[in-house]
Amino acid sequence: MSLKTDLDDFPGRERHFDETGQQRLVVGGGCFWCTEAVFLALDGVTAVTSGYAGDREELANYDAVCSGSTDHAEVIEIVYDSATIGLGELLKIFFSIAHDPTQVDRQGNDRGRQYRSVVFFQTQAQKQYVADYIRQLDEAGVFDAPIATTLEPLDAFYTAEAYHQNFAARNPGQPYVQFSAAPKLEKLARAHPQRLRRSS
Repeated sequence: MSLKTDLDDFPGRERHFDETGQQRLVVGGGCFWCTEAVFLALDGVTAVTSGYAGDREELANYDAVCSGSTDHAEVIEIVYDSATIGLGELLKIFFSIAHDPTQVDRQGNDRGRQYRSVVFFQTQAQKQYVADYIRQLDEAGVFDAPIATTLEPLDAFYTAEAYHQNFAARNPGQPYVQFSAAPKLEKLARAHPQRLRRSS
């Protein structure tokens, strides 16, 4: 992924989304081990759960989804305190750190519709906000290719198997985690140190 400009220069960054209290955002951007790790590191994010969305409940399991025979995407459910971090800030991290939104049905070597870039919206207001955000990114030429992120209604979120939850933190030496998740966390720490969760 190549950013033509820092998202801090993105003209839509100040637009406010009207929300209060605990909110929820469901996104997919490749393997959920890596996207989960990025958002767990953010101050104001109270929970992140890896799971599946986009198809039927009976198909919501890792073997079926990885086979590419379902319409599920690997996703994460982000629960956040809107008084600490807003939807715009989460989208900024999603588009600039967590994954490459210009790739179609893939992230790096992970290929298949289950790895698509997607936001599963819960309300029309959330859909419109994300659509406007993407449109402004494209119009500003932030990326060197068009954004491929799809907007799909969230019919249901299915929690993934227990061994997928908090996978990167529990398996820091795993080769995939070192190759894919660790660089994203390093980039997040460099680019947005003020947004990191404070150690207790």
